Amino acid sequence: MVKKILFLSSLTIVLNGCSQPTNDKTERTSEDALTDSIHEFSDPIEVVEEQSFDSTRLNYSWLEDFELVNTLVNRIDVPDGFERMDYETGSFADWLRHLPLKEGVPDVLLYNGETKWNQDAHHAVVDLDLDNRDLQQCADAVMRLKAEYHYQNNQFDRIHFNYTSGDNVPYSKWASGKKPVVSGRDVVWRTCSSCDDSYDSFRKYMLSIFNYAGTASLEKELNSKSWNDVSAGDVIIKGGSPGHAVLVLDVAQNVTTGDKVFLIAQSYMPAQQSHILKNPENGMLSPWYSISEIEQGSVFTPEWTFDNNSLMEFED
Repeated sequence: MVKKILFLSSLTIVLNGCSQPTNDKTERTSEDALTDSIHEFSDPIEVVEEQSFDSTRLNYSWLEDFELVNTLVNRIDVPDGFERMDYETGSFADWLRHLPLKEGVPDVLLYNGETKWNQDAHHAVVDLDLDNRDLQQCADAVMRLKAEYHYQNNQFDRIHFNYTSGDNVPYSKWASGKKPVVSGRDVVWRTCSSCDDSYDSFRKYMLSIFNYAGTASLEKELNSKSWNDVSAGDVIIKGGSPGHAVLVLDVAQNVTTGDKVFLIAQSYMPAQQSHILKNPENGMLSPWYSISEIEQGSVFTPEWTFDNNSLMEFED
């Protein structure tokens, strides 16, 4: 924020010196020069007000280290007149708000290292790795972040997703040495010597989820909610084939009007780096989206349009 500070020209400095004889020609003295230099400060001076810095460092299992200056909360300011919603420290919403972002605005890359064809949709790229398979697409990226949060907090019983068949696949069962195997229309659990609670094994569990789950199955696991109650961790989703899903990463509220704005991130097809989306309908507000605009119509994102009843949340 830039503020202009005006030093009043009426500032007077009284200087005491020896008396000089009067003559027709006025001689400039050192006191005159000092007075002139003071009057120069009557023009406005621009002073940059230092932005607040969030020093919170949370854990993200896929990263060995990251710079705090590149966390979402430090990279993306709220619009004028808005304040970020209060979230419990260490909650899923708080964890998403502090997600590390890649420095600057790099290109979005696909799972195979190629550049995505559309580089105009994103405001920033989330520092979240990809496997070299075309699996971590839209709903998969949502499930990945949800599962990563619970994994690092040792909440294994809260990591569970349904295959499109409707079969529930809990990570706690995988970590105990069992593996789901699709056999026709059935899912059977078999003993697995490499299935445990290590991070590498957890990532293999997630690949299984990516392979057999999607927007259709995820939508059935979520509950609808009002836009007035939007929170980080909510999902905007349209199940089906094709379908799409984006994840709400942060929310702020106008202290005067009560209006709420939010940030969303997506992966897409083919599998690609998760990225924070621009707002194509409101460049002045972008990358934030306003619920007051959504309640009047659809949710327009750069690569998908959602109905305004598409906001949902996880049960736990």
